[in-house]
Amino acid sequence: MLGPGLLPEKAPSVTREQGVTVIALGPEYEHLNDAELEDLKGLLLKTAVEAQPPLVLLDLSRLQYFGSSFIEALIRVWNHLNARPGGRMSLCGLTANCREVVGFTHLDRLWSVFETREEAMRSLRKA
Repeated sequence: MLGPGLLPEKAPSVTREQGVTVIALGPEYEHLNDAELEDLKGLLLKTAVEAQPPLVLLDLSRLQYFGSSFIEALIRVWNHLNARPGGRMSLCGLTANCREVVGFTHLDRLWSVFETREEAMRSLRKA
């Protein structure tokens, strides 16, 4: 359920593929106002809490940039997944800018980062 800030066309795509919850964000994320960003954070967290099994893949292949607010949301999602037995989170499709942010912040030490969705899916399904 979207709050008052995030319009349906700006909501991420959430699907289940082969036992993995896949959240795909598009380029429209780069232009979210504060209310939309708060709703997106809530939707990401709710999705992670409800993921069964607790395996989440964030496909960021269409996202060109993200900042500290999005990093905060990713950390919160990861914390919830990490607290659950077998919980894991991976990222895929990072552009050069996004990969640089993840590397600079050393978040690639917490999360597995893959070039493609297929590679990430294979890794998450292995347990």
